[in-house]
Amino acid sequence: QVQLVESGGGLVQAGGSLRLSCAASGRTFSSYSMGWFRQAPGKEREFVAAVSRSGRSTKSAASVNGRFTISRDNAKNTVYLQMNSLKAEDTAIYSCAANLAYIGVVNTTPRDYDYWGQGTQVTVSS
Repeated sequence: QVQLVESGGGLVQAGGSLRLSCAASGRTFSSYSMGWFRQAPGKEREFVAAVSRSGRSTKSAASVNGRFTISRDNAKNTVYLQMNSLKAEDTAIYSCAANLAYIGVVNTTPRDYDYWGQGTQVTVSS
């Protein structure tokens, strides 16, 4: 089992940047593919970005392509989401998730993930 704790959220002006971190417990972090999802008030949870076990493969939602970058540091048991050029519509609770996966797998749907963090609020003012 793995426990996930997000940090780095906050209030930022449109056009600004934030970096979210997700720290995982346990000794087998590199066995998990990792993803970031977000949920805005009144909306369904949506995929943001995901990364494979090694970090060599990534996928991002079209709405964040070119602005958000996912990465991971297996030595630190941490996955990151660098968010640049933030827009008001990026306002949401951002959660990281872990999936015990095969090498190279990158999952983009919530049901593929086994473990979830509590989330961190990101608010972008226009």
